[in-house]
Amino acid sequence: MEYNDMELMISLASRYLEDDSIVVVGTGAPCAAAMLAQKVYSPRLMIMFEAGGIGPLLPSMPISVGDSRTFYRGLVASSMPEVMETCQRGLVDYTFLGGAQIDRYGNINSTMVGTDFQKPKVRFPGSGGANDLASFCWKTMMITPQDPQRFTDKIDFITSPGYLTGPGAREEAGLPPGSGPYKVITNLCVIGFDDETKQMKVESTHPGIEREKVIENTGFELLWADDLTISEPPTADELKVLREEVDPYRYIIGRA
Repeated sequence: MEYNDMELMISLASRYLEDDSIVVVGTGAPCAAAMLAQKVYSPRLMIMFEAGGIGPLLPSMPISVGDSRTFYRGLVASSMPEVMETCQRGLVDYTFLGGAQIDRYGNINSTMVGTDFQKPKVRFPGSGGANDLASFCWKTMMITPQDPQRFTDKIDFITSPGYLTGPGAREEAGLPPGSGPYKVITNLCVIGFDDETKQMKVESTHPGIEREKVIENTGFELLWADDLTISEPPTADELKVLREEVDPYRYIIGRA
């Protein structure tokens, strides 16, 4: 079946969310991935929203983390402090984050571009809860287009910590041992992180994408898995559920 880049990225992300795990998501592609996972692969996946919705069975795509749909048939209608405390207690397996820049160690910038904090070239919304989520959830994932401006050797501001400067840096900063960036899913490939160096390592390239194109769209040198594979395209079942149940109005998958 034909599919677009967004449908591919959402489908790939959904496969990492196993049953009985907990994920904090925002709106957009991460929410679509969690909904798809819950409907196709992981019916006991626990979805949480920053504004307080815990364990909803989402009837349709919410437009914000405070949308009433994020509480639909949920276990708890809580608050932001309770959700963040749950992360701090080490109970949350996954989170999805986004940003304007990301470096080889998975540090994310969603604050500013430029060198002067008071007068940046561009100012973005900032952290919200992203720093807390990146600090205390066990595995951080990102769904994003890939280009050299976004994947840059040196980001202008660390909003959300990845592996900071490399091995041991998260632990030295007081963050939970074993936590950190997990997967970056782009329109070109799926990227993990090397266990020893904590740098980005390409695990699979998408169908029809050559290694050279990935390199051209990255502003630093990537590591490559020895067992590099081709990403599995969306299945007919994934596309059907995604198009008919998760995002029938194509709010998200129509952006490709």
